[in-house]
Amino acid sequence: MARLTALFAGLLFGFGLLLAGMANPAKVLAFLDLAGNWDPSLALVMGGGIGTALLPFALARRRTQALTGCPMQLPSKREPDPALVIGSLLFGIGWGIAGICPGPALVLLGSGNAAILPFFVAMLIGMGLYRGYASRRA
Repeated sequence: MARLTALFAGLLFGFGLLLAGMANPAKVLAFLDLAGNWDPSLALVMGGGIGTALLPFALARRRTQALTGCPMQLPSKREPDPALVIGSLLFGIGWGIAGICPGPALVLLGSGNAAILPFFVAMLIGMGLYRGYASRRA
């Protein structure tokens, strides 16, 4: 049941990214271009996503198990550390350069868009580098 729920959630997320235009690098770059021809529509999408998630997260904090029976796994750490700050900066730089982030990259890859392959390979390399760094650090 947990895998079926994850599949459904992933498909819903991917459809939402497509519907909102988050898988369109030109739209994302227009959102990030605050000094130029700014497109605020993705801010509404993000605000809607945050607003929609507030109640489920508040309820999830009170539970020990998810509705699927799996253990609830919410982050317990509240303060940022250097790894989070550096990772956020790298994510933002990559998002600003490419106009795409990991979720939409998977959607575009799944749609057969070959133009996303360089980004996807670079993303996998970055994930591998971090995994190596984290395992040496631990």
